[in-house]
Amino acid sequence: MILLRKAKEADLTVIRDLAERIWPHTYGSYISKAQLRYMLDMMYNQGELLGQLQKGHTFLIAEENKNDVGFASFSLIDPEQDGYKLHKIYVLPEMHGKGIGKILMNEVVAQVKRNGAKTLQLNVNRNNKAKDFYLKTGFKIKETVDLHVGNGFYMNDYVMELEL
Repeated sequence: MILLRKAKEADLTVIRDLAERIWPHTYGSYISKAQLRYMLDMMYNQGELLGQLQKGHTFLIAEENKNDVGFASFSLIDPEQDGYKLHKIYVLPEMHGKGIGKILMNEVVAQVKRNGAKTLQLNVNRNNKAKDFYLKTGFKIKETVDLHVGNGFYMNDYVMELEL
């Protein structure tokens, strides 16, 4: 059985550990090791994650048999339009196909709807097969972006949106 819990400050090391285990599998075939390391260090350091928590990001951790197997995070990004963003959703590669991503996504959608959300946006690398998961979930590609993340590295993403 999959259980979800809302992450607290003490869980930030769990999130970083999961990202360290998941990202090489997810991105290793189409971004360099140098970019992978740079982005993990930038996006998943304790200070960055704590700052996100303090700015109102909600982190959910998925657990199976007391083992942490995935996570998601989201926040309000456009108060005027009731727009939310799914910042992160990752599941350990060995847990793919068990519906954990869908459970996390369904919970994120349920929570943002309860908060009055009209849209949920996300960015996904254009080479990431997760794009197909998002399309099946009802997201539509809104735009194509190339975002400079520093150190000469770019994220080549689709911005996708789900109307709620």
